[in-house]
Amino acid sequence: MSSARTVRAGRRTVEIHRPDKVLFPAEGTGGGGAEYTKADLVEYYRSVAPFMLPHLRGRPLMLERHPDGVGGPMFMQKNTPDHYPEWIERVELPKEGGTVTHTVCEDAATLVYLADQACLTVHRWLSRADSPDRPDRLVFDLDPAVDDFAAVREAAALLGELLDELRLPSALMTTGSRGLHVVVPLNGRADFDEVREFAKSVADTLAGSHPDTLTTAARKKERGDRLYLDVQRNGYAQTAVAPFTVRAKAGAPVAMPISWDQLDDKGLDARRWTVADALEQARTRPWEGLMSRGRALGPARRRLDALRG
Repeated sequence: MSSARTVRAGRRTVEIHRPDKVLFPAEGTGGGGAEYTKADLVEYYRSVAPFMLPHLRGRPLMLERHPDGVGGPMFMQKNTPDHYPEWIERVELPKEGGTVTHTVCEDAATLVYLADQACLTVHRWLSRADSPDRPDRLVFDLDPAVDDFAAVREAAALLGELLDELRLPSALMTTGSRGLHVVVPLNGRADFDEVREFAKSVADTLAGSHPDTLTTAARKKERGDRLYLDVQRNGYAQTAVAPFTVRAKAGAPVAMPISWDQLDDKGLDARRWTVADALEQARTRPWEGLMSRGRALGPARRRLDALRG
């Protein structure tokens, strides 16, 4: 087993330690997929960087690290260790009782370095480091009670229709786990309390129209077999999985932006894409232009109030 090698990423050369280390073990037929090493993870993040970086730049991150791969212990890293290279961007932000120095990913070399640190999954803030209290993304997390993607697809279609009525642009992303995220770009003028209150009103309206299949109940025991419309990520210092990030699951599935047309694909599920074929989907640029169309919440809130009567 080779102990180290170097990878060129943008303007920098990054050393990769133990590139042959298996992070995603192969599983038997029906078990979840192929074997992937650290070198495979590094190459994926290096290749997908042009598509992924626009969703990371300027944002505080939380890093999900698996030093021994998906079968070993995991920890969530908020503070940036002192030994990280000086060229990796950082931002110090307040938290209860102190501050946290978050990593900020500005370039492909940072993505490659994080992969070398066995960061499988990148979780991003919904606000930017220069305006941490003002989110420019709103996220609805469609979380099924069981692994039932048909219910997720149906809920996404209903939510998309409601957002269209509110004249809000929206984008779809598979989570690489069980559900979908519906992402709404905002203009960054409302604070987190306003955004979360609006998101909850939208979710309550939809659940109220479909009480047998949808719920906003935070307690699992109150949901039954209904799909949970989760808006809790819309809060200060809360995070959501980043577009194109790898999930720590068998077969290395990827959280993948998709078009609304792809929602009709019967072969679609939350783990449809992996590191083996994600780049092909990324090149279709399914969110082209959407994330630059940030909207104010005021007009949408008034339309929602009118719909609710």
